[in-house]
Amino acid sequence: MDTNPTPDYIFETSWEVCNKVGGIYTVLSTRANSLQKLYKDRLFFIGPDIWEGRDNPWFQADNTLYPAWIEYAKIHQGLEIRTGRWNVPGQPIVFLVKFNRFFEQRNKIYSDMWVDFGVDSMPAYGDYHDSSMFAYATGLVIESFYRYHQLEPYHVIAHFNEWMLGMGALYIKKNVPKIATVFTTHATSIGRSIAGNNLPLYNYLKTYNGDQMARQLNMTSKHSIEKKAAQNVDCFTTVSDITAQECAQFLERQPDVVTPNGFEKGFIPKGNAHRLARKNARKILLGVAEKLLGYAPDTDALLVGTSGRYEYKNKGIDAFIEAMNMLRKTPQLSKDIIAFIMVPAWIKGAREDLRRRIKGEMPSRRASHPGDRFITHELHQPDKDMVMQQIRSSGFTNEENNRVKIIFIPSYLNGNDGIFDVPYYDLLIGLDLSVFPSYYEPWGYTPHESVAFSIPTITTTLAGFGLWAKKQGDKEGMDDGIEVIGRDDSNFQEVAKEIATLVFDFSLKSVEQINVLRQKASKLSDKGDWQHFIVYYEEAYRKALHNSFIRLSKPYKLNAD
Repeated sequence: MDTNPTPDYIFETSWEVCNKVGGIYTVLSTRANSLQKLYKDRLFFIGPDIWEGRDNPWFQADNTLYPAWIEYAKIHQGLEIRTGRWNVPGQPIVFLVKFNRFFEQRNKIYSDMWVDFGVDSMPAYGDYHDSSMFAYATGLVIESFYRYHQLEPYHVIAHFNEWMLGMGALYIKKNVPKIATVFTTHATSIGRSIAGNNLPLYNYLKTYNGDQMARQLNMTSKHSIEKKAAQNVDCFTTVSDITAQECAQFLERQPDVVTPNGFEKGFIPKGNAHRLARKNARKILLGVAEKLLGYAPDTDALLVGTSGRYEYKNKGIDAFIEAMNMLRKTPQLSKDIIAFIMVPAWIKGAREDLRRRIKGEMPSRRASHPGDRFITHELHQPDKDMVMQQIRSSGFTNEENNRVKIIFIPSYLNGNDGIFDVPYYDLLIGLDLSVFPSYYEPWGYTPHESVAFSIPTITTTLAGFGLWAKKQGDKEGMDDGIEVIGRDDSNFQEVAKEIATLVFDFSLKSVEQINVLRQKASKLSDKGDWQHFIVYYEEAYRKALHNSFIRLSKPYKLNAD
């Protein structure tokens, strides 16, 4: 038996391949460059082909890639596959697959998954069906390519991300058992749901039963496929030590490898280009603030921001607003602070009045309604929005004589939001400080991105990145460019107060002191790039292959228990 096997071919699948939805897109798209260097064009990503009638900005079609196989798969297996390359550094090969036709086989697919593995799809609803049909299609695509190109003599890895791709992993185990399987959960469905439903997760983690909580939280099917995938693959991984604890408790399998999320820094401007990008970002942020507030804010104001998905409690958005509220009431504060909440919500679009003021089509003036001073885009249900409710109930006014102003940017910052019209990174670089007081954060790309852009940041011990930073020797305070606050189920007020204190102390620092912190933040991020973290994936591949050799040496048995 090969005691140190390495893969000859790797297939990796995710709903977020060439489909920018959340953090997993960042994981895969930035890791692709490092993998492509190791496995040049023997690495294949598989994503959903859901851009009917629209151009996919992340996919570059290339019909010269495997045309004979594509034709064969269409004629003999009914698979509709487009080949191309992912428009990211490394430009790996991508297969985009349509999966709609599998809906007519859904009941049979679910029945087989129940009989073979014990996956309970009966209570399924919502995105479970789309995800499962796509996952099933990826299994067929991998099997088709494998058999057509006669890869049986080679070491082949099939890597599936999140519960959405669980059925693909199980399909491969049953139908192409020689392929070694890897399954990565980036967050357990039950852990995220417990936290999102305001139930205490950490103090009672060891007392929770995953199956019972799945029934209680109406998550039975998602939990079921996630658990069965985790228990059946050759190598199970997750992204942080804190999520590994959830996996052991809820999925009843300890991850074989923890694969932390790295970041590709090659596109971040350096030297004078960085200074110019930062200057331009501040100009944009302050310019929009002026048109929104109806007066020119102090050009030396401290720009503080938080961002991420709209998970009000899990991402610590509530703690961020509370901290800014505490800071607002601090009489010793001698510097203006503008706090930006860059969190996509359910919006109608850019505020037309604000857009016209920015373009000079309307005179700049104070907003006619006090609520208009806080938000850049129009919400569908402003009265029910949790961020706006907390801003109002806290007593913010954004008056000129207030030291702390707060601005909610509820749009995806993709370069065409109608107000800023630049991507998120082109605004992030203009911040002085970022704050991510997460309650549930398996990794935490937002603080990771911040330090990569030389932005000092505050996060918590409940974020995987925060725990990693602690291991690197994080010291108390911001003197090393990051502060990791201890957070648990019951210290919300203490966390908010500590953030307020840290931001206040930061506001007293000189330009020279802040520049030192920026350099230290960037230095920390150098330890967390893919150059350092790709080794964990190589370890996962070796373990998957090794465990598959052991599995294949035993009588074949499906795990439906």
